[in-house]
Amino acid sequence: MSSLKNIYNTYKDVFILGFIAVIIGVLVGAIDALFGKVLLEVTEIRSNYVFILTPLLPLAGVLIIFAYAKIGKNSIKGMSLLFSVGFEEEDTIPKRLVPMVMCSTWITHLFGGSAGREGVAVQIGGTIAHTLSRKINIKNSGKILLITGMGAGFAGLFQTPMAAIFFAMEVFTAGAMGYIALFPCIIASFTASYTAHLLGLEKFSVNMADSLDLNVYSITRLLLLGIIFGIVGGLFAYTLNHSKQFFNKQIKNPLLRIFILGCALSVLFLLLYQGRYSGLGTNLITFSFSNGQIYKYDWLLKFLLTILTLSAGFQGGEVTPLFSIGSCLGAALSGIIGLPIEITAALGYAAVFGSATNTILAPVFIGAEVFGYNYLPYFFIVSAVAYVFNGNKSIYPGQRTLNNLL
Repeated sequence: MSSLKNIYNTYKDVFILGFIAVIIGVLVGAIDALFGKVLLEVTEIRSNYVFILTPLLPLAGVLIIFAYAKIGKNSIKGMSLLFSVGFEEEDTIPKRLVPMVMCSTWITHLFGGSAGREGVAVQIGGTIAHTLSRKINIKNSGKILLITGMGAGFAGLFQTPMAAIFFAMEVFTAGAMGYIALFPCIIASFTASYTAHLLGLEKFSVNMADSLDLNVYSITRLLLLGIIFGIVGGLFAYTLNHSKQFFNKQIKNPLLRIFILGCALSVLFLLLYQGRYSGLGTNLITFSFSNGQIYKYDWLLKFLLTILTLSAGFQGGEVTPLFSIGSCLGAALSGIIGLPIEITAALGYAAVFGSATNTILAPVFIGAEVFGYNYLPYFFIVSAVAYVFNGNKSIYPGQRTLNNLL
């Protein structure tokens, strides 16, 4: 009896956090499913009425900024707020962040902005988990459940729970792993993934037929790809952060800034293949893996238009556009590098995301979960090299590095 009591006392907090993780996973998975399914409908509507909706992008931007100013409190900080709370620089994440970021992202996509969706999912998970953490009295529960919720958000939307676990544990501090949240993060991520799937949100995956032998020839090319993807991902992060600072300084009024840049964006989206670079970029990802038309400059235009969209103040995320940029770049490099187009596109899909977020295991596992675990060695080599060559840059300004903490 005493041994059971000792076990209970030793693992009581772990079991409590695990139980809460189940609740987080179910709630976040359900909200992710709703958000993702509406986003797909919004994308379909925009595709059918691109010439009607895209010119209204600047007005949609004004609506977003006005709503945040009036009722958003400090939720407009988005991912930066989650990092601030994680590092105990701020105390609370307002619950209104969830409907605000969901609705503003739907609006951004409906009217043609080039943005992602993972930022929304991660913020949803972080907000819900943070709210629950304030109800319990367990040491470090705030940080543990914040990581747990972020993993659940990522897993529910993309249904890649392994990648989500490592993303949530890696992203706060590059070079360090938040293993303190490992157990609840595993539970919440798999629960969110299964919940979203059961509620009808489909997972993106590709069954690749090409294979690759690991020899001096292929490893040399994989190393070269890793260097290129690392530089591009790091450059995306660097350009995004400096672009936001530049436009914030040049056009101080956020309403005027989003209107002016929204006008420019609406013209560019229509002129450049009538909305080809609007939205998530899933159309370009599909083209990369289905023998569709991929131009050598697709990755660069998606790169620039996504940065301009987010710098203006439109809402969403960066990860799905990064998948798109990476897969297009990989497809463009295939003939030059001398590897099958599906493989180079898949490696770019994962590695550019990893280099831009300054993570290493998350891209390895997202590559494996989307394209197959038999390709895991290739994803590891390319993602590891990309991590080394990204210049220690990140799309998340609040991210810290291990060197800062030593």
